[in-house]
Amino acid sequence: MAEVGARGRLLRWPRVLLFGDSITEYSFQENGWGAYLAERLVRKCDVVNRGISGYNTRWAKLILPRLITENTSADSIVAVTIFFGANDSALKELNPKQHVPLEEYAANLKSMVQYLKSVDITEDRIILITPPPLQESAWEKACLAKGDKLNRCNATTGQYAQACVQVARECGTDVLDLWTLMQKNQDFSSYLSDGLHLSTKGNSFLAAQLWSRLENKLSALPSLLPYWRDVDHTNPEASLL
Repeated sequence: MAEVGARGRLLRWPRVLLFGDSITEYSFQENGWGAYLAERLVRKCDVVNRGISGYNTRWAKLILPRLITENTSADSIVAVTIFFGANDSALKELNPKQHVPLEEYAANLKSMVQYLKSVDITEDRIILITPPPLQESAWEKACLAKGDKLNRCNATTGQYAQACVQVARECGTDVLDLWTLMQKNQDFSSYLSDGLHLSTKGNSFLAAQLWSRLENKLSALPSLLPYWRDVDHTNPEASLL
């Protein structure tokens, strides 16, 4: 009887890394956009959630080299999303802890893309995502419930979204301009649960937009391990090792 693990190659699932703030952290909740991707890519990729609630790009750029090191096999990472800005764009006078100046935000994004390139994750595998629009009246209610004043505004968030798009253009990466797309010819409030975070509809919208960009990159990936009907039941080792 053969020892378990004594034969065959180690099975390695390629990875899609989702790196961002709370909108990424919450993406594995029911009907979340990350969960949607994971379902679409099951048996093709591991979708890894590295969303960290409340974080901005100043902190994120310090963490990224600890998530993906020079020793990480670049071939195993087939896509990375970088989704920050909702916290960076907080108003300095009302939320100085999370606020990052616009120019620094752009520089931080560029630094993260350049770091990924330095460890051989090419620009065609990187997708920047802008912050979504901010519905100020709903977010103000959420702030007041915590004893705070309204600490963000949509026009400012839009400036950060534009900076994100510009960084993508300069770095040659793909970009999903959520801020613009969600406001195109429609009331965007239904995309948000509290004025800042995504509702079920917002998650669905982001999932569809992101999948349209990822599908071409990832559709050629094979399903890992054969379909069960194709396993030779008289000699499973021939099919599975």
